[in-house]
Amino acid sequence: MHIQSVIAGLLAVPVCAAVASAGEVRSGAAAFGDWRGDAPGVIRHIAAADLPPPYATPSSADGPSVMARPPGAVPRVPEGFAVSLFAAGLQMPRVIRTAPDGSEFVAESSAGRITRFAADGSRSAFADGLDRPFGIAFWPPASPRYVYVGETGRVLRFAWTQGQTVASGGPETVIASIPSGGGHWTRDLAAAPDGSRLFVSVGSGSNAGRDMGGPPPEGYSAWQTLHGLGAAYGDETERAAVLWFRPDGDGGLQPYAQGLRNCSGLAVQPGPGTLWCVVNERDGLGDNLPPDYATGLREGAFYGWPWYYIGDHPDPRLPGARPDLAGKVSLPDVLLQPHSAPLGITFYDGIALPPEYRGDAFVAMHGSWNRALRTGYKVVRLHMNAGRPDGGYQDFLTGFVVSDGAVWGRPVDVAVAADGALLVTEDANGTIWRIQATHR
Repeated sequence: MHIQSVIAGLLAVPVCAAVASAGEVRSGAAAFGDWRGDAPGVIRHIAAADLPPPYATPSSADGPSVMARPPGAVPRVPEGFAVSLFAAGLQMPRVIRTAPDGSEFVAESSAGRITRFAADGSRSAFADGLDRPFGIAFWPPASPRYVYVGETGRVLRFAWTQGQTVASGGPETVIASIPSGGGHWTRDLAAAPDGSRLFVSVGSGSNAGRDMGGPPPEGYSAWQTLHGLGAAYGDETERAAVLWFRPDGDGGLQPYAQGLRNCSGLAVQPGPGTLWCVVNERDGLGDNLPPDYATGLREGAFYGWPWYYIGDHPDPRLPGARPDLAGKVSLPDVLLQPHSAPLGITFYDGIALPPEYRGDAFVAMHGSWNRALRTGYKVVRLHMNAGRPDGGYQDFLTGFVVSDGAVWGRPVDVAVAADGALLVTEDANGTIWRIQATHR
């Protein structure tokens, strides 16, 4: 990329942000914008009634050009916050989890490594030689003795004592086989508050499920009795789902929720203990369809994939399929701009940010590759009212997009540090960013 284009793009960001006022709510057609309208404080609210028909626009393939972080470039945050570089030089940093001892565990997926950051910022390779590690969970939650790691095809655990910088022994296999191959290799993990079970997210192997073949031989009813309402079958068996397992793996994987094309990120909401996930929805139906989403999961619920999306909207590529599921599709809680690619979610339970942030959720968006107008590449805030979302979401961390074609950052996950600051991983340039309040 020419340096003139880089400079022009960087200069354009504040100009675009100037037209977006803090607290501005965009709904209806105005909610389907692009990166030029992003700025800390802007709120979007997308409703199921706002969705365009399928193929209202052509489907696009528009992956970003990833450039090195321009000198001095930092993300943008709301007034009253400051952002600083926490770590650099990482290889595809993805999930980040704060351990009970205050250290940070980060999955460097492409390096096959779990890296631990001590409170002073020093780092160590806690475990390596792994197959695309992603999810990290500490168990039991009250006083962990193990670090669980979700590889793309299995779940492992390492014995751990708080303060321990490097795993003292090899991993124990808890779940020996998770369906893999095709698309969606990420496997996030979360532990139930009482420690009785753990959850793993398994994305679909395809975009729209058209290669599953005919109905399962035993019929839909018998299949769903074993695998859950709306469970996929054939090559998609135990995919597009959140599953659960016992801490020792006894009994294998069990169904929790179905029809989630790619629930990349999991988090347990403090207080209610609700399991939440952020979902990358399907492609090929147009720039503004269907929305990605964040939602609290109900055990046994079905969220549509591949036959329906956002309630009872049928996918036109599977005409007339599964009429038995009509009226049984659960609506997600918060609809996000289509193709934003949300990958991580966390709930704020610290005290360092202003009090109005406590209990809210933060979602990291990796950014679009299949939308004509680029969107995502930011962290957004989901406001909770008495533990329930109000349906909208607010830009919190922006500024990674340089131009229509180039970006220097792709956020993946968010964690609440021991001191209450936020930490955000991004895998385009292998960095972690720290956000703290300058006043409360």
